[in-house]
Amino acid sequence: MPDQPAIAHIDRITDEPLRRYEHDYAGSLIHVDVTKFGNIPDGGGHKFLSRQQGRRNARQTAHRTGERGNRYRPKIGIAFVHTVIDDHSRVAYAEICSDEKAVTAIGVLQRAVAWFAERGVRVERVLSDNGSGYKSYAWRDARTELGITRSEPAPTGPRPTAKSSDSTALSPMAGPTPDSMNQPTTATTL
Repeated sequence: MPDQPAIAHIDRITDEPLRRYEHDYAGSLIHVDVTKFGNIPDGGGHKFLSRQQGRRNARQTAHRTGERGNRYRPKIGIAFVHTVIDDHSRVAYAEICSDEKAVTAIGVLQRAVAWFAERGVRVERVLSDNGSGYKSYAWRDARTELGITRSEPAPTGPRPTAKSSDSTALSPMAGPTPDSMNQPTTATTL
């Protein structure tokens, strides 16, 4: 059966052969995306420890940070991983931020473009989903100032821009480890 693709080259959802694309050179297209992760209490959460110890750690974290939610319950919070991936080389730049607002996304884009430039890559186009931060006029103006044009996502849904979500889900960095829980990380290559 030489006509059929290997099982690794078949989409598990549709059972059709994967149609991968890649641009000719680094910097011709970058993908930007934001992934939301729940923070982990100091000392670990209930997934690594017992539920009782996880709650105790959450209370200690709340005492340290002063963050409380409904009914005085400990509020651990959310971290947003902003990821910028080059389409040709699949090299990624990622930052963990406290929000997904347009101002934060613009800062990440500016730092990512500078980071790629240090490595000899000039960014030409950017592909993003239709998140509020990427549809703002401030994002458009910052992109224009950097000399980057926007590639329109296909109207078929979120699958074309799911590269950063896929890479963080499959990355060993995606899951929490007891050694590195909520350590501030910037400019990480996946």
